Amino acid sequence: MQKRETWGSRSGFILAAVGSAIGLGNIWRFPYMAYENGGGAFLIPYFVAMLLAGIPFMMLEFGLGHKFRGSAPKIFASISKRWEWLGWWQVLVAFVIACYYVVVIAWAIDYFLLSFTQGWTADPKGFFFGEFLGLTDSPLNLGDIQWSIFGAAAFAWLVAFLAVFTGIRGGIERANKIFMPILFILVLVFIGRGVMLDGAADGLNWLFRPDFSALTDGKVWADAFGQIFFSLSLGFAIMLSYSSYLPKESDVSNNACMTVFINCGFSLLAGVMIFSVLGYMAAQQGVPISEVAGGGVGLAFITLPTAINLMPMPVFFGVLFFLALMFAGLSSMISITEAVVSAIIDKLAMPRRQAATLVCGVGFIISTVFTTGGGLLLLDIVDHFVNNFGILFGGLAEIVFISWFCNLEALRKHINTVSDFSVSSVWNVCLRFITPMMLGFMVISNFITDLSENYGGYSDTAILLFGWMILFACIVLSMTFTCRQCAFHEYVSTNQHFRNRR
Repeated sequence: MQKRETWGSRSGFILAAVGSAIGLGNIWRFPYMAYENGGGAFLIPYFVAMLLAGIPFMMLEFGLGHKFRGSAPKIFASISKRWEWLGWWQVLVAFVIACYYVVVIAWAIDYFLLSFTQGWTADPKGFFFGEFLGLTDSPLNLGDIQWSIFGAAAFAWLVAFLAVFTGIRGGIERANKIFMPILFILVLVFIGRGVMLDGAADGLNWLFRPDFSALTDGKVWADAFGQIFFSLSLGFAIMLSYSSYLPKESDVSNNACMTVFINCGFSLLAGVMIFSVLGYMAAQQGVPISEVAGGGVGLAFITLPTAINLMPMPVFFGVLFFLALMFAGLSSMISITEAVVSAIIDKLAMPRRQAATLVCGVGFIISTVFTTGGGLLLLDIVDHFVNNFGILFGGLAEIVFISWFCNLEALRKHINTVSDFSVSSVWNVCLRFITPMMLGFMVISNFITDLSENYGGYSDTAILLFGWMILFACIVLSMTFTCRQCAFHEYVSTNQHFRNRR
């Protein structure tokens, strides 16, 4: 067995964990979710979800990683060999995400370069779908490779490769000590200038004006729990892997709380950044903010470029925004890649450099398909199924297994032994009842919706090939990897006492 690396400092681990949690979704998903779900009132279920689900789940993953010191498959195999498949499911979901997430990062890189000349032209929407993406009419019609996107994706893979290739301290920790401070500085500078724009106050009022009637809507609460879950990188092997590199004497509970609080704080900053611009844009065009507000890819690559075109300092705002997107994406990309590489290292006892080369090489080849004219449509389907079933199912299965079939109390005692403050038995209640109930509701709701109608109006063939078959392939490969003899089998038998002792 290879000696496991550890983080060089507590700040290095926190910045890496925060770098994983803070991604593109914080910048374009949270502001829109808050706007759509009661504005300032949405913060109430959001903070409730953070306290009752986000922090307990983060503590669970940090505790498991610290106690069992391995990648996701190794951790679950250490508890019960029959549950190793769950670790591989999470790792494979992470790998699929890496293969398409890198292309969104590539878009941000290209737009960062375009921002110096406002190269998205006076018609950002037409440019994005036409000249930039070369969008086809179907995910089954891939069209040509868009070489600017291909080159930027290759660069993003190279950055992830160099960070993971050089190890935890020399690569991942060092990269996040650079990326995270720069990201926060960029956002703060953007906000400092953005809130002084005409109409910015109106935009912030639209974002934070409370509609307390929304609190009686169950969907609002489900959206709050979903936003917390998705934005914290929980349930798909990343935090398990990162926390496995913690030194033996590490403050697990404090580290978990700091990671969650910083991530959620950044989401609020992102909301201020985005809606100050949207308020200005609405004022300049003389339309309600409801007509310019939106989320997702359209917000970042169509709405914001349109707003930047109207601004007094377009280069300043454009460079700051897309540089922030780029750093947020790259830090998350590094963490996703490490989760996969860590599993390969543990399973095959493969040297880190070989594992990093294998994962990044195969990932780069697969991601090429998303750089084609049909890439956006293909990405849309894969992302929907991976997020709504792959991540949610992996997280739900993990919580149910650990909370109901393992010695959760022993894990709580382990966390309390190494932490500055003790976690009470309320933690057990949150993990056994509240979090699985909300995740289960989301999984069932998504399943019913997707069986009743095709997502996005795509054809049956496209949904089957790029949705359900991707999930089926993850199941098959999870079982295949589990059946293969591995380098950590001797480790498994020494930890079976954690199983079935509540």
